[in-house]
Amino acid sequence: MGSPDFAVPALHALHAAGHELAAVYCQPPRPAGRGQKEAPCPVHIAALALGLPVRTPARLKRDAAEHAAFAALGLDAAVVAAYGLILPQAMLDAPGRGCLNIHASLLPRWRGAAPIQAAILAGDAESGVTIMRMEAGLDTGPMLLRGSVPLGPRTTTPELHDALATLGARLVLEALERDPPPVPQPEAGMTYAPKLTKDDARLDWSLPAALLERRVRALNPWPGTGFPYRGETIRVLAAAVEDGAGPPGRLLDDAALVACGTGALRLLRLQRPGRGPVPAADFLRGFPLPAGTSLG
Repeated sequence: MGSPDFAVPALHALHAAGHELAAVYCQPPRPAGRGQKEAPCPVHIAALALGLPVRTPARLKRDAAEHAAFAALGLDAAVVAAYGLILPQAMLDAPGRGCLNIHASLLPRWRGAAPIQAAILAGDAESGVTIMRMEAGLDTGPMLLRGSVPLGPRTTTPELHDALATLGARLVLEALERDPPPVPQPEAGMTYAPKLTKDDARLDWSLPAALLERRVRALNPWPGTGFPYRGETIRVLAAAVEDGAGPPGRLLDDAALVACGTGALRLLRLQRPGRGPVPAADFLRGFPLPAGTSLG
């Protein structure tokens, strides 16, 4: 049970390991691209390529027929990775060994919808994957296995996403093979990673430069980070912290060094609407950001 790219390695691993996959559940096809044609999600595409039956219910909460169909599969276990729908208790209880969730954090740190981005935003030294037996609470179930990966000063969300997707696929195979005893999550150290929105994209220059640099790494590709200038929203795809001081948002030179609440942020890769991303030097040749200008 999964929908985005994060869940695809687990599906491939389960199939390659010889597990009998009774069904693949994922989000229904949705409008995508400029033409807004309905397109299947990455897990749907991967499942069809493997010749597996796919189910795409739009909702589960009060659908008794869907609950009965799920129970009729006679599952030993369900593997869940970023599925996108809340499983009602009737479905959580149906598989003999329960529903095993691949969660992209070291629980109980970063329960919630955006754990990968939250770890980078917070400047954590490590992230990881927890295989958890699901229960009704949000990411509160007992833990079966955990594995960690270090976070460096330049780690981006796409890099961490791919590393954790690969790690999660390996750990869920191990959990199914070993059937380790569940360990309750401690409440100490619990943090929450809320769902990201488009409102998170705007860079607030009153914040410290170090925090803004982490936001650039954490929030790209979505919702992205940027600032309004001359009627456009300029996206920032890479940046670095440098020394510098001035009113927050003031450009300190002609090479895109922006004063922040503490320190300054050098903008390294930029993108205008409808254009491709380019290094700042190329961007500034056609779209100058003069020293002394205040950015929104």
